[in-house]
Amino acid sequence: MTRTSKIGGIPGSNLPPTGGSVSMGGIPQRYVTVLLTFLCSCVCYVERVGFSIAYTAAASSAGVADSTKGHLLSAFYYGYASSQVPGGWAAQRFGGRRVLLMSFILWSVTSALTPTNAENITGLIIARLLVGIAQGFIFPSIHTVLAQWVPPHERSRSVSLATSGMYFGAAGGMLYLPNLVAKSGPRAVFLAEAMMGAVWALLWLRFSVDPPGSEGKASTAFERTKLLLPLHNGELDKERREKAAIDNGRIDEELLTGEKPKGQGGGIPWKKIMLSWSVQAIVINNFTFHYTLYVLMNWLPTYFDQGLQMKLSSMGSAKGLPYILMFIMSNIGGMVADHLITRRIFSVTKTRKVLNSVGFITAAVGLMLMASMKSAFGAVLCSSVVLGACSLARAGFAVNHMDIAPRYAGIVMGVSNTAGTVAGVVGVAATGQILEASVAGATDLNNWAVVFSVPAFLSVLGAVVFLVFATGERRFE
Repeated sequence: MTRTSKIGGIPGSNLPPTGGSVSMGGIPQRYVTVLLTFLCSCVCYVERVGFSIAYTAAASSAGVADSTKGHLLSAFYYGYASSQVPGGWAAQRFGGRRVLLMSFILWSVTSALTPTNAENITGLIIARLLVGIAQGFIFPSIHTVLAQWVPPHERSRSVSLATSGMYFGAAGGMLYLPNLVAKSGPRAVFLAEAMMGAVWALLWLRFSVDPPGSEGKASTAFERTKLLLPLHNGELDKERREKAAIDNGRIDEELLTGEKPKGQGGGIPWKKIMLSWSVQAIVINNFTFHYTLYVLMNWLPTYFDQGLQMKLSSMGSAKGLPYILMFIMSNIGGMVADHLITRRIFSVTKTRKVLNSVGFITAAVGLMLMASMKSAFGAVLCSSVVLGACSLARAGFAVNHMDIAPRYAGIVMGVSNTAGTVAGVVGVAATGQILEASVAGATDLNNWAVVFSVPAFLSVLGAVVFLVFATGERRFE
């Protein structure tokens, strides 16, 4: 039997609305859902950072070449890219709640079975491909779930909080896993990550629910309109519409106008989505964000270890600072965006463009300065500014999926996140090649200057494209 929310109904209706509470201390279900998706992204990024740290230590001991290291680290992203669009389709078809649970179970089991021998290249590549495929279903599913539960006036901060778990998890991984590797070896890291995945899966199974009327599938704002706002004698007065829309956690802004929702039938408009410039603006910025993030996430351990001659285990809490700042700035960006929109200071379109531009231009400046730093402190400071600014930009491009396509949020997220994953494949592998361009390799700071200049250029390009082509208006009914 499908588990749905058992919460209080709307006056004049015996049907349960969104936004009520469940057994977790009487907290509204949409808040429970956002919290669980935050923990979801947190655990996923503990795994990603953890593998990079564990493998870097093992590969350095075994004398593995940087180019080989780059290709192996990028294997995850091949699997991840291949499952993004299927993940969006599966979440749309079977419901984000179910797909999210299955993906966690699959990658947790694979993580526990990952080989620890750095010279077992074939086994490690297969393991990373499988983990990538399983995790590729996660973020399209998260966006599908949030599109079902989160009302428009909470959208920016809810999505920002849910996805900021990535940075919180990365910070935790950078702080604690180097010491775990040093004391107990790579196997301890893989088992710890698998255990965290299993714990989250149990929490999701216990506390997540399907939205009312969805029957386990990815119901949309349009499809739930009749359930959540039954009309008396054909219409509601404006005051009552607004109150019901806000109190019940509606995500369909058209309810506030009293207009009849359109487009309740039909399949997924794949061609329109793929050819839309507003979608492509999101895609390009997703690519830019993830190129920067994945290059720094996968190669910062090598940069500190070989470029700056600093061991991660000796850097204390400083090594987690970039990801802590990402967590903080992501949530600040979400709150600022919601404030600007709900107070009508800026339109949705202008809000997205301003935050996106400020974030990526600041990141570009930080990246250009980073290679000139000669100390670990300077490098940590610059990388913190870069990643913090990139996370601020997520209040622009990353939330924009739900602005332009609330019905197809998981699908559009799958398309754009595919581009982001391709950025991981290209960026992580290309960095290894760049570092081997001279005899000095990763110890040559000039090589690192080239590494950092590429995402700096992409950041400027992404900001310009988003300014020209992005919109906060709905494009897909």
